Amino acid sequence: MKRQVAIVEDEPAIRDNYAAAFTREGYVVRAYGNRVQAMAAFTARLPDLAVIDISLEDEPEGGFELCRQLRALSAELPIIFLTARDSELDAVSGLRLGADDFLTKDLSLAHLIARVNALFRRVDALRKPAQASEVIRRGPLTLDGERMQVQWEGQVVLLSLTEFWIVHALARNPGHVKNRQQLMDAANVVLDDNTITSHIKRVRRKFQSIDPTFDAVQTVYGMGYRWVE
Repeated sequence: MKRQVAIVEDEPAIRDNYAAAFTREGYVVRAYGNRVQAMAAFTARLPDLAVIDISLEDEPEGGFELCRQLRALSAELPIIFLTARDSELDAVSGLRLGADDFLTKDLSLAHLIARVNALFRRVDALRKPAQASEVIRRGPLTLDGERMQVQWEGQVVLLSLTEFWIVHALARNPGHVKNRQQLMDAANVVLDDNTITSHIKRVRRKFQSIDPTFDAVQTVYGMGYRWVE
C-alpha cells in the first residue's frame, strides 16, 4: 500500500512542484493551501507524513499551530517543516513543537525526498517485529520499538520519532557519552547544536511531567549526553 504524504503550502506553484516530485517517487500526495483545510482533512484521516510551511495564507505562523494540532492527534506522525524562513529561532521553535526535521526551500527536491525517505525508514525500523533485544528496560524505563512506545514508571511518554531515537541511543548504552553527531546519526537527521539541545530539553520535560525527579539524561559538558540508571 502506497504511503500518503500531505503537503501544506500556500503557494500553488511550489505546492504543485512538491506534489509532482513526491508522486514520481511513488507516494500518494494530498495537498492543502491553508491550515484550516489541512486540519479538516487530518481530523478525518491522518497522512503517513506531513510537510508543512510555517507561513500559511493570512497566518504568519499557521504552520506552527498546525504542528501543535497534529501532535495532539498523533505523537508519532513524522512532521517536516519546509519553509523560506531560515532563522535559528524558527528552526528551534518548530522542533520544540515536535517536528522531526526543519528544512529550507533552497534545498533540492532530491534532498527533500531523501530526508522524507529517511523518516520513513525510521518508521519501518520501529515497526519491525519485536525481538527481546528490541525492548529496552532501564530501571523505570521501558522502550518498546514494535509498539513505538516509551514508558516511565508504567506511564506512557509521548515522544516524536526524533525524540524516540535520541532516547533509544542513550538508553541502549547507559553510562556511555553520546556526542551530538552520534545522536544525529541515531535519529537520522542533520541538526545544529542548539537544536539537539532543544530536543534534549523537550525529552527531559516530557519525562519530568510524569516524574519531577527525573534526571536520567545527563549533560556531560563539552562532550555530549548520557543515560544514567
